[in-house]
Amino acid sequence: MPQLTEDDLYRTSTQYRLWSFNRESLLSLRSTTNESAAEGVRAALHAQKAAEQEQSSKQDSNGSPPQEVDCLSVGEEQKLVVFYCVQTMRFADFCEFPTNATAVQYLKRFYLSNSPMTYHPKEMMPSALFLATKTENHYTSLKSFVSKLPKTTAEDVVAPEFLLTQGLRFTFDVRHPHRGLEGGFMELLALATGKGQSGPNNGASPTQFQKQMVGLDPANGGNKKSRSAKEVVQRIQDAHGKAKEILKTSALLTDAYFLYTPSQIWLSSLFVADEPLARFYVDSKFPTPSTMKPTLLTTLGTCANLLRSSASADPEDSEVKELKRIDKKLYKCRNPEKIDLVGINKAQKREGHEDGLDEKVIKKRKLERERSEKEAEDIFGPALGIKDGK
Repeated sequence: MPQLTEDDLYRTSTQYRLWSFNRESLLSLRSTTNESAAEGVRAALHAQKAAEQEQSSKQDSNGSPPQEVDCLSVGEEQKLVVFYCVQTMRFADFCEFPTNATAVQYLKRFYLSNSPMTYHPKEMMPSALFLATKTENHYTSLKSFVSKLPKTTAEDVVAPEFLLTQGLRFTFDVRHPHRGLEGGFMELLALATGKGQSGPNNGASPTQFQKQMVGLDPANGGNKKSRSAKEVVQRIQDAHGKAKEILKTSALLTDAYFLYTPSQIWLSSLFVADEPLARFYVDSKFPTPSTMKPTLLTTLGTCANLLRSSASADPEDSEVKELKRIDKKLYKCRNPEKIDLVGINKAQKREGHEDGLDEKVIKKRKLERERSEKEAEDIFGPALGIKDGK
């Protein structure tokens, strides 16, 4: 019976099946979302204007047609989303939540099928981070979470949550590249100290690998070769630190998670940090010659270029000015029907929302809702020391 590989297991994940794209399909999806949102915004604003004119009895029968709305482009939407991804990372670091990578991916996934013109990222950001604390088993009470956010109520965090989970297609698993990097780091250290093992078809001995590593070309931008195993170990540690930082920033702020697998992402981060070392690692896994290795190296090269092109986590003055322009433009092209998420959430829970239904159905739904709320309150059981309601 053939053994399952890591790649086989990854292909069964929801991340591969639902959230993996090529560049063309990703752009097409975002364009479709943008066009649909723009149509919704124009229709809602025109309807709002007509209602205001009718209510004030100032409608001009011979008036000019409604003014065209200048909506955000796909590129402008992406710049805004990336900015709020950076804000999410900063807030998570401030609160010492180890869930910023997952929260950022939740935001990026949500805005594949939703537009900032419909739901502002500023309103979705707290909900994404709070959801990530739950899905990543880093329990934080809602009260404690809200206390860290100025001018934010518990309802502000909870109201968008169902919209967010819908946008995520109720799939919360995110496969990150960080563990892969740590595994590769340990393998390289073992090879550098003469204790590593080659790939199944390579055939080189641990001593041969150790000598090859000492003779590697200098790291990117360097001009000095390592002269001993100790210097090689230091080089590996330096590359590991740089690659780790890339995974914390560039990998999250680009489309790497949508376009590449976790293994490809961490290897590409190592390419950016120290290309000769990364090439050596890949060589250790393949026989010579290999038909697969050139294809892999090409893929890693394109992913590395994507990571290099990442927006900065600390935008310059010109970028801040551009973001302010986009946000000002967004203020004029938001869908007025979707602005008050808290109010919408309350309306959906209101009894009158079920007008037209049979009375028995309404009562049944009310009982189910009350039972669900009771179960939610008691999900962790009664308070310690309390028995039989006493």
